[in-house]
Amino acid sequence: MTVDTLRIDDILAAGESVRLSRSTLSTRRPRALHNQDFFELIWVQNGRVRHHLPGRKEDLGEGDLLFVNPGHTHALQGLGETAILVAVVFRPELIAALGERHAVLKGQLFWAKQDAPVRLHRAPRQLAEINRAALQLERGRTDALEAEGFLLPLVSRLVGTGPRLPADAPDWLVAACEAAREPDVFRDGAAGFVRVAGKAHPHVSRTAKAVLGQSPTDYVNAQRMAFAARRLLGSDDNLAEIAAECGIPNLSHFHKLFRQTYGQTPLKYRAARQKELVQPG
Repeated sequence: MTVDTLRIDDILAAGESVRLSRSTLSTRRPRALHNQDFFELIWVQNGRVRHHLPGRKEDLGEGDLLFVNPGHTHALQGLGETAILVAVVFRPELIAALGERHAVLKGQLFWAKQDAPVRLHRAPRQLAEINRAALQLERGRTDALEAEGFLLPLVSRLVGTGPRLPADAPDWLVAACEAAREPDVFRDGAAGFVRVAGKAHPHVSRTAKAVLGQSPTDYVNAQRMAFAARRLLGSDDNLAEIAAECGIPNLSHFHKLFRQTYGQTPLKYRAARQKELVQPG
């Protein structure tokens, strides 16, 4: 397959830093791959998409995101008649400036050094947030301020939240780990993890232990406790309500897991940190 090159100056006018577009993808196989001299955030808003890469291909579903860098070579093809894609193009100098200002971005998302686009998955509620931000961007200006206003909240939520997995970790496991950070998934425990993984339970367990070094149950419990800690500090809800939100109606078990994670009971954790916030020592 031949390779075409896309240029930023053919997409953005002088003074523009960002451009958003939506498209329904053709189901025909692309006649060529392409590379580009700009950064592009792409996500599947609806349906399924085939992502063609040099020497391989992968299928994307609703909620899958791609961070495409200059020099990445790929092409996209719809699978079915309702494959809708959203793409946001950014000038290279804007992305470079963000990387210089925020050291935490190094090695992640647009700032990762790899031959293919970084791929992440967002759960339905997270995807809805991105789509709302995209709607504002679509109606707003196309300057650098508007571009940063859209991109920074998104990358702030993504950076450091993804599991630290080897580059060759299965895509389904990466997507499951990301999805399992959401209450809609971790509330169902290991069963929720297996559901979003889309694989047989024994296979998910074996792969998680080999790659993550822990079982799906352990991984999900860690997400539950991180969520519980945030709720303890950010609300006045009682422990029974927070435990139920975590999918752990047994308060004794909730206490045990929380103490194992944070070394304190939930109420001591809340009291100590709320006092520190109001009256630092």
